[in-house]
Amino acid sequence: MDTNKAACATQRRGALGHFRCLWISDVHLGTPDCQAGPLLSLLSSYHYDKLILAGDIVDLWSLKRRSFWPQSHRQLLELLLSLAEQGTDIVYVPGNHDEWFRRFHGISFRGIHIERTHRHHSRTGLDVLTIHGDDFDAEIAIGRFHARLGDNLYDLLLWLNRALHRCRKLLGYPYWSLAGYIKARVSKAQAAISKYREVALKHCARQEADMLVCGHIHQPALIEQGSLIYANTGDWVENTTLIAETPQGNFQLLRWNHAEHRLELEQEVLLNNTSKARMKVA
Repeated sequence: MDTNKAACATQRRGALGHFRCLWISDVHLGTPDCQAGPLLSLLSSYHYDKLILAGDIVDLWSLKRRSFWPQSHRQLLELLLSLAEQGTDIVYVPGNHDEWFRRFHGISFRGIHIERTHRHHSRTGLDVLTIHGDDFDAEIAIGRFHARLGDNLYDLLLWLNRALHRCRKLLGYPYWSLAGYIKARVSKAQAAISKYREVALKHCARQEADMLVCGHIHQPALIEQGSLIYANTGDWVENTTLIAETPQGNFQLLRWNHAEHRLELEQEVLLNNTSKARMKVA
């Protein structure tokens, strides 16, 4: 995308709606499974005052193994830089796949602020802590070796997923995630996801935050537990999901509808100025 195209895309924002803040993570630019095209459409179609990139935006692990950088990946990166230069508040909290950028904590690059963690204050007064989430690997017994092993196994699943999707597409069937299906039905995977959420909420309480937003495990969620809220952005590899704060200060888990090219509500936490939450499932 050249400068003029980026400007045109920016001008189209707001056509479908407005958000106070968006949280997106695990885009994995530089991998064949990255769904950069749909994310480019989303960021060009909606208006948002603030965008928080919660890690693994660029997959440096994959790029070290092989070079993969198609036009859609370049266009997405150029759009992000264009948005920041034109005034959109963009915060980048690097993850484990792009941890190299963590060394630039506290620095702004072409309008994008790089932070190790980020505190966002919602319209209703919630203190929202954003991290990537790989910090919890040690607490749920995932070392660096096992994390990379799991990453390679996940890559295999996604490769199988691509092959399956090609066959389904030829037969006229919509996208279906094999990786998501397996994770939902393997008891150990579900136990690890529950443990991850538990550790994340404990961290949220220790940091005296009201809500924690993270990514890392590619498992979208928006859950109220007691006085705390746990939100996981999911990913832009298989789920195409994100977390959003509405102009009224409510929080939503949204999923991109590929067929209709728009966001769909999956879950919502409704709040008022006293920060009392109520969960609504779409």
